[in-house]
Amino acid sequence: MRKISIMILLFVWAFKSSAQQNQAISPAEMEKIYQKVKTPYKYGLVMVPEDKDHKMDCPTVFKKGKDWYMTYLIFSGRGYETWLAKSKDLLHWENQGKLMSFADAGNWDDNQKAGYNALLDIKWGGSYGVNQFDGKYWMSYFGGKEKGYEVEPLSIGMAYTKKHPSVVQEWSRLDKPVLSSLDKDARWWENRNKLFKSTVIEDQKRLTGHRFVMYYNAVGDSLINNKKTRWYERIGMAVSDDMVHWQRFNKNPVVHHPVGITGDAVLQQIGNTYIMFYFGAFWQDRKASFNRFAASKDLINWTDWTGDNLIESSEKYDELYAHKSFVLKYKGVVYHFYCAVNKQDQRGIAVATSKDLGKSKLDFVSETKK
Repeated sequence: MRKISIMILLFVWAFKSSAQQNQAISPAEMEKIYQKVKTPYKYGLVMVPEDKDHKMDCPTVFKKGKDWYMTYLIFSGRGYETWLAKSKDLLHWENQGKLMSFADAGNWDDNQKAGYNALLDIKWGGSYGVNQFDGKYWMSYFGGKEKGYEVEPLSIGMAYTKKHPSVVQEWSRLDKPVLSSLDKDARWWENRNKLFKSTVIEDQKRLTGHRFVMYYNAVGDSLINNKKTRWYERIGMAVSDDMVHWQRFNKNPVVHHPVGITGDAVLQQIGNTYIMFYFGAFWQDRKASFNRFAASKDLINWTDWTGDNLIESSEKYDELYAHKSFVLKYKGVVYHFYCAVNKQDQRGIAVATSKDLGKSKLDFVSETKK
């Protein structure tokens, strides 16, 4: 009986291993994906703060009618707020107003509201519209009650509205976080009180067994009081069927690296392959920050690209950091939006493209204009 049990366990293990190997994407297919998504032409800055005291971050782009919209973050000394911009051509943008603002109500998210539109059309070259669920549009965000730059604790919340996200409005929010490092099912890689960017998509094929999937990155490690590794970030998953109640999916992160940051996932779907664009920073074998991608057939097992970075520092406006992707394809041109940081720590939104579209005339404000 014991031998039979062992044989059954070995069979199950072999079956799982084989299934995971079958989900791996070949180097040849990864190279084809790279050729489709690469953007060698840097157009330059498309959004910059009005002064040196504020910083722009984390673009999310969607479309309604003939117009494009971008939600993005503004950091002040107090914390993050979420804003909206509008464009006709993806290159020239105008600020529209604020979507999630600071408050003094004694809530868990009074001083940090960093939002990312949920349920976008992720089809490569698709509509890039925003879909509803339960009669509402949704936005996930990381929030916190403390003032300052990403001061812990930071948790993930959900905001919603019945008006279209292209309308300038203050979004409603659930009363409590949907994911926190204090949750009983919090994993080893998110146990340091900082959950960051989240991307929520609809799993239309129910590959995960659930309707909605969230990818998010967090700070943590399994070592007690090890300051050397406790700041590492990794990307993991959560799932939901109602956008309100979320549960972790798997014990380990789905995309991570031995050292440094792996974070800020955004997704596109090319055929039957899902592409996760993300940024890395301070790795063992790569300096500074950069944008990369991984690919998956099932939203669960991801094959990491091992070739050249998609975006890295090369210009004066992004010479300190070039990171945090939002990638789309429109009328045959790939647009790779990212956060550009110069050596004065000024942060703005830049874009690189697959076709040479010229150069932006926009620049950060100078010392004399402060």
